[in-house]
Amino acid sequence: MKTEYIKTDADNIDLQAIKKAGRIIRSGGLVAFPTETVYGLGGDALNAGSSQKIYEAKGRPSDNPLIVHIAQFDSIYKIASYIPPAAEKLAKMYWPGPLTIILKKTRIVPDETTGNLPTVAVRFPSHPVAQLLIKEAGGYIAAPSANISGRPSPTTGEHVAVDMDGRIDMIIDSGPCRIGLESTIVDFTCDVPMMLRPGYVSQQMLEDVIGTVEKDPAVFGEASEGVKPKAPGMKYRHYAPRGVLTIVSGKKADVINLINDRTAKNSSKVRTAVLCRSENTSCYPQADLVIDMGDDKNEEKIASRLYDSLRKCDEENIDEIYSEEFDTPGLGLAIMNRLIKAAGHNLIRV
Repeated sequence: MKTEYIKTDADNIDLQAIKKAGRIIRSGGLVAFPTETVYGLGGDALNAGSSQKIYEAKGRPSDNPLIVHIAQFDSIYKIASYIPPAAEKLAKMYWPGPLTIILKKTRIVPDETTGNLPTVAVRFPSHPVAQLLIKEAGGYIAAPSANISGRPSPTTGEHVAVDMDGRIDMIIDSGPCRIGLESTIVDFTCDVPMMLRPGYVSQQMLEDVIGTVEKDPAVFGEASEGVKPKAPGMKYRHYAPRGVLTIVSGKKADVINLINDRTAKNSSKVRTAVLCRSENTSCYPQADLVIDMGDDKNEEKIASRLYDSLRKCDEENIDEIYSEEFDTPGLGLAIMNRLIKAAGHNLIRV
């Protein structure tokens, strides 16, 4: 398959390209497109065959549900059989934006889209290109991240091309994603709303609007064997670079000493990289690659650089990656959730 690659500015959108992309999706094809979080791999959410194509293109397990993207609030009533008042209140606060809510689905949503679950995950993205494309495609786009399953999510069109060229019909490149981490997911089919995946909308922000929100144990742990994942990223290996990633947590001096010890021992055998705060970039002279992730005062920068940094390690053929812990007050939960899953829960406390 030849993949068409189109660039368009979010402030000056190529409407003809978007119309063409919409026709591709309506006819059962796949288009990668930008959102404010990461690039999505879009197909017709109400077409079972399109959802199957998404799983095939990504190499994604078919029990891992897809998120249905909408471009106007009222669209939710066609695909959700019941919307609790708290869910509606939260959606009206943070939509359009980086929030996904899980609800009981209607029969119109194919089981192939929802991983054979009776629920549907719904999001209303804020990116103008995404919104126009969803409308042109018929109003409902199923879209996981536009990467090979298990790899770091794509935050640029170039990232998408590395993984998806030749696998899908079109890539729409509109520059780097603003947030760079997937949406917060909240399940409203529980007795108490439950956060299944942390994101830009923090637990505190959720609770400020609707009160108590529980946190699923799989946020930092492994999902139980045999349990079907209710949302992306809960069960299978996600976000992982090709090299072995290790997170090191503890006092600053101890973290630096351990990482330096590891990189010094391996300097002649393997290529090593370190993800660290701006203030520590000069502390790791033995590493082949040191990546400045930003500082705690600008945690949005750390979040937006995460996947790009992991992909940079792949480009540089890094064998071992060591990362400082980024336990910042707002986005720290989301950042560490992605890092821990990318590391396969490989964390050292010193």
